Formats: sequence, structure tokens, C-alpha cells
Amino acid sequence: MNIHIKNGRLIDPRNNLDAQLDVFIIDQYIAAIGNAPAGFKAAEVIDATGLIVCPGLIDLAARLREPGFEYMATLESEMDAAVAGGITSLACPPDTDPPLDEPGLVEMLKHRAKNLHQARLYPVAALTTGLMGKELTEMAELVDAGCVAFSQADAPLTDTRVLYRAMQYAATFGYSVWLRPQDSYLSKDGVAHDGEVATRCGLPAIPVCAETIALSTMLMLAKETGVKLHICRVSSAAGVEMIRTARQQGLAVSCDVSMNHVHLSEMDIGFFDPNCRLTPPLRSLRDKAALRAGLLDGTIDAICSNHAPVDEDAKQLPFAEAESGATGLELLLPLLLKWAEQDKVSLAGALSRVTAQPAQILGLDAGHLSVGALADVCVFDPEKYWKVEASALKSQGKNTPFTGHEVQGRVRYTLVDGKIVYAN
Repeated sequence: MNIHIKNGRLIDPRNNLDAQLDVFIIDQYIAAIGNAPAGFKAAEVIDATGLIVCPGLIDLAARLREPGFEYMATLESEMDAAVAGGITSLACPPDTDPPLDEPGLVEMLKHRAKNLHQARLYPVAALTTGLMGKELTEMAELVDAGCVAFSQADAPLTDTRVLYRAMQYAATFGYSVWLRPQDSYLSKDGVAHDGEVATRCGLPAIPVCAETIALSTMLMLAKETGVKLHICRVSSAAGVEMIRTARQQGLAVSCDVSMNHVHLSEMDIGFFDPNCRLTPPLRSLRDKAALRAGLLDGTIDAICSNHAPVDEDAKQLPFAEAESGATGLELLLPLLLKWAEQDKVSLAGALSRVTAQPAQILGLDAGHLSVGALADVCVFDPEKYWKVEASALKSQGKNTPFTGHEVQGRVRYTLVDGKIVYAN
């Protein structure tokens, strides 16, 4: 289908574009920017007056709960939520049930997602069989099946020799290893940051050194093996500083941060709000400030939703017993815009954290609107206010720390492969 998106403000961070330009789409691809190609006739016209046109968002961490946890969410519900949030590509961690450690599981998930004709799904495979931390998975076969990286998700890998061997193997074949730094012994049974709130509320705590000790090991092994290492959901000031130092020393390591941690701290737990029971835990105000500084100076490459829908029953429990996680796909864009406004970041600079830079981490030719590129496009109203409540969310998981908040920025159209998959 030929589509003409007219009168919009086009922002494409990778191509340094920020101007009022029309976009012309023929079949799956961007055919022209600015002026229509010869003989172009639009089958559909999108009037983007007052709207922003940008590459489709790319989310590095979205749990879709399939297979195994369909009572929390389904592929259909979460893909609906993704395109409603302007997300056209997403990576899903391997901690499903069973874990994504076999090619057949990966192929099935990709096939199911493809048949929905919505967002593109990029599975992250299990680094070890069953996420047990003992035996390496068949990495080559999993890559052939469509996996883009290898991870333990939140499962511990306490045997550093296994991790070392995994990194060696991955480095040999150019595979990426994604790890979330948390020492499983120091964090055992912990539910909140080891600070004044946990002390006051009597909550089992997770100290910052649980992150930094694990991170130190990961960085040293990455330096030894030369593996492409991505650090997932850094949460502390000390962690950011370690990554900054490693980069200054020439280590090729990337990292992301959860959008929740950009805006929230341990203080938001308040009177045991289970919606703030997250992994990693919300840390101190100082840590939150350091995460924002890391985004500003480029130490942190990307922002993700860390989408983890949870069923209502599992959240309506005492804080320490509540299931960890929060919905985030539909909040990624408005919370990104809120951060950009608060820290005086340009829209292009902010959008790069959810388009071009995540694409680079994934190794994809995506996250841009170059002529000839696949037409994955997000059209949104930056001025539209809306209230975060269950009825406003398409995700099956309705729990979020931002329930009741009014946010700014609403997606109007999402296009994947040159097709309109969401219109509001």
C-alpha cells in the first residue's frame, strides 16, 4: 500500500533530521522523504499536522509471558500494547516456561508473533540450559532459529567458570551476551534497596554491592574474552561509574536502564506500594540522579520499558510477597518525553535512546527513516495528556507505579512494514 504521511515534524536521530517533511511509503519501504517520487499515488493519507513522525520505537526488555505464563499476559495482548505504545520492535528475555533454550521454542514464538502482523519480535536466548547456570545452550542453533543475543535474564549464574566459557564461545562467533548484574547471595530474599525506606519498613534489603560485585566480574571477564557485552538494567550510581570507567579504558560494553528507574526511587515505595516492587529494586535519590547523568553523558546507551505484566492477584499482596514487575510498553514514550522535558534533552536526543541506539545494540538495520528502509514508523501527539489507568492500557497487566498519574504524549499511528497496525 502507498501511504503519504504529510505535514508532520519528522525526527530521525540517526540521520540528524528534525524538520517538517512528508514521508512517502511504497509497499514495505520508505520511498522518499520531502518530495513525492515520480508517479506516486497514495492509497492512504495520514495528516500529521501538529504531530511528530519518528522511527518506530525499539524496546530492549519486554516480557510477553509466553510460553508458560499466559495467565499473566498473552502474545496477542502484549503485541497490542506494543503497537499502541509506538513500539515496532522488541526483544524478549528468555525466562519463559520453559525457558528459550531450544531452537524449536524460539521458532514457535517467532512464528506466532509473525502471524499477528504487529511488532517485530527478537527473542533473547538462554545462555545456559534451563537457565540453570550449568551447561551452555547450543548457541549456533539458537542464532539460526532467530535469537539476537544470549542472557540469563534474572536467573543466577554463580559459576564464574561457566560464565567465562560462555563468553569465550560467544566471542569466538561474534554473539552478544546480555547480563543483569546482581549477586544472587547478596540479594537472596531481598525485595528493596538497602536504604532508609527498607530499614523503616522492615523490608529485606538488596545492597548496591550486589550489583557492583557482579558487574565487576562481568566486566573483567568481558575484557579477558573480548565478548560483546550488554549490561541490562543498571540501577546504581556505583554501577554507572564502573561502566563509565570501563569504557574510558576501551572496553566495548553497552548498557540500558529501565524507564521506571529514571523516574522513581525507593521513596516512591511509600506505604508498601506493591506496584513499586520491581527488579532491580528502586534505589536511592542519589542513584536516580546518577542514572540520569549517565543518560546525559552517553554512559547509558538506551532506555527500555522493562515490561513485565503481572496478574492482579499476585500484586495485591504484602510488598515482600507481591510479584515483581510492572507494565510498561504503553508508558515508554510518555515517560521518555517527561524525562526529556525535565532534563532539557532535545526530542531527537531522547528518541535516539529508544530508536537508533537500541537498534545498534541489537545489531539491526532499524530505528531510522532512511530512503529504502523498512517503513516502521511512529506518529504521536506530543501535547496530548492522558491518565494512566487500567481502562487506558491494552496490556493484560494493568499494574504500574504510575497508575493515576497524568502523562503527556499519545501515539496516533504505528506502522510496521508499511502497514498501519495501530490508529487512534
